[in-house]
Amino acid sequence: MRFADAVAETLPLLEKLSSRYNEVNAGTRIARDAALYDFVSPESDVGRLVCSFLPNARPVRAILFNKTAQNNWALGWHQDRTICVRERVDTGGFGPWSTKHGILHVEPPFEYIEGMITVRLHLDKVSAANAPLLVANGSHRIGKVAAGDIRSAIAKCPTTTCFAASGDVWLYSTPIIHASERSMIDHPRRVLQVDYSADRLPNGLEWTGIC
Repeated sequence: MRFADAVAETLPLLEKLSSRYNEVNAGTRIARDAALYDFVSPESDVGRLVCSFLPNARPVRAILFNKTAQNNWALGWHQDRTICVRERVDTGGFGPWSTKHGILHVEPPFEYIEGMITVRLHLDKVSAANAPLLVANGSHRIGKVAAGDIRSAIAKCPTTTCFAASGDVWLYSTPIIHASERSMIDHPRRVLQVDYSADRLPNGLEWTGIC
């Protein structure tokens, strides 16, 4: 779902955030950032929007993507399947484990992914030439899809191209199958992606969160 101009008035804050995270990689994982938390907390405009679809949701992960002519990539069709946690507690159904940018990740039972909402906040205009997100409509309802079955799954789903203006916000169910191409123009494509969940984790596991 798209909410045009939902956060246009807060773009200066997002610009400041982006300037602090300018590493050259495919996505910068962000944790322990109080300013970002204030912007996406359940009490914020963005958080209240999410909670209107997922009551009691809170932000549990943030990634800043910055595609440029010098830092460009394509991402094939896939489902997001991992979450960020504060420390490793071996728990049935959780695994494998990995570390990205110093943040611990684990693949949980898929029902945790199915209970999440992802928000994409666009700092820059995204046109057909600037690597818009592609989503397979309805694919969030078909459960966990094996990597080898992704192509056959998306063949059964109409796709949407998620164009955006600066300040636009897109919301989607986290398990939706999605992709993006390489940018074809020399123009930045910065997107702050924030995942929300209302679930508590079992066995002493805790979401890393943002603050």
